[in-house]
Amino acid sequence: MAEEPLVGTQHTEPAQSPGGLSVLTAVTGDVHVVTPAGEIDHHTGDDLKRALDEVIGAARPRVVLDMRQIGFMDSSGINLLLTAHRAAIEAGGWLRLAAPTEAVLRTLQLVGVDTVIDCHPTVDQALTG
Repeated sequence: MAEEPLVGTQHTEPAQSPGGLSVLTAVTGDVHVVTPAGEIDHHTGDDLKRALDEVIGAARPRVVLDMRQIGFMDSSGINLLLTAHRAAIEAGGWLRLAAPTEAVLRTLQLVGVDTVIDCHPTVDQALTG
């Protein structure tokens, strides 16, 4: 079942990478929801890194990374997530992962990222923590 659109959000235009990753950022309350679509790898990770750096640069950043539209993620994506998580914690905030696809969830579990970064089955659950 598809999730309902976020209510009371502000959106930024998606950035489109030539390699096939777009990133949309929305704000719900005081939580930034970053939604990448495509593949996260060595060639496309910079687009997601820029979006995360921008929202994590805020005081006490609260970030949900909506992973519903990610079909593939390699080790550079894992490193990007861990770096963003660490930066959010150091800034007094948090990063939560939401709705990873089965393939991406398997990768997160294999390397143990799901034990380091909170991972939720839906965006709504990640928003409420």
